[in-house]
Amino acid sequence: MLQLDHFNHGWLTPALAYLMSVIGSVLALRCAFHARSARWPGGWLIAAAVALGGAGIWVMHFTAMLGFSIVGVTIHYDMMMTLLSAAIAIVVVWVGLSIVVRGRREILALPIGGAITGLGVASMHYLGMHAMRSEAVVHYRPALVALSIVIAVVAATAALWFMLHLRGFPATLGAALIMGLAVCGMHYTGMASMQAEHGHHDTMPGGSDAMQLLTPLIVIVTLVTMMLIVLVGLAEIDSAERISADRRRPAVDPGLADSGRQWPRQDVPRR
Repeated sequence: MLQLDHFNHGWLTPALAYLMSVIGSVLALRCAFHARSARWPGGWLIAAAVALGGAGIWVMHFTAMLGFSIVGVTIHYDMMMTLLSAAIAIVVVWVGLSIVVRGRREILALPIGGAITGLGVASMHYLGMHAMRSEAVVHYRPALVALSIVIAVVAATAALWFMLHLRGFPATLGAALIMGLAVCGMHYTGMASMQAEHGHHDTMPGGSDAMQLLTPLIVIVTLVTMMLIVLVGLAEIDSAERISADRRRPAVDPGLADSGRQWPRQDVPRR
């Protein structure tokens, strides 16, 4: 068996991966909050899917993978499969969100949306692992694979529940910290299931070097995340201003409003 190193750069990559997962989760929760109150929630649901699926899950996964190595083995990545894993992460989060936000019965919509999203997240993880190209032969321990899938489904269901019920920013931040732990836990549980041994050939693997492929992709998604931060920030400011304006608006007597009458006008006394 070959030795696997999941912390090739120390705790830097796990810490960055967790940070990206938390940022993506915060943005996704706030986008979902605005989707619930928007007249046309489709745009906000797409933004939430990009935030959680793109930044919170996919970028987290491959940021952590930058710190992964197989001792004595060169690792490359297949570009198309890596991009496909990103698309799967975003699409399954969008499907799960759409089911939960637009579903009329939460008791049915939440577990269905959570199962679809969790299975999709697990598929993204193992597809991203399958995108690795090396001369080593990789095996997975079925028990840990099953555990990682269970963690993914539970984490996805919890994330969708948070998106339905949380409103305030402190609660959103607390939920995002928990979601980040769940997503990272799923990733490293899946990585712990991995075993590698020497292959029967010594040819150089195809694909692209990890830094050459993953770094520009992560930078692109991070820039998109920054745009989402601006978008959500502007929406938060607009929402706060509308709430403040509603509080300053004078109350109208319900009886007068129903009868169509208005408050008597205060005439200015004549001189």
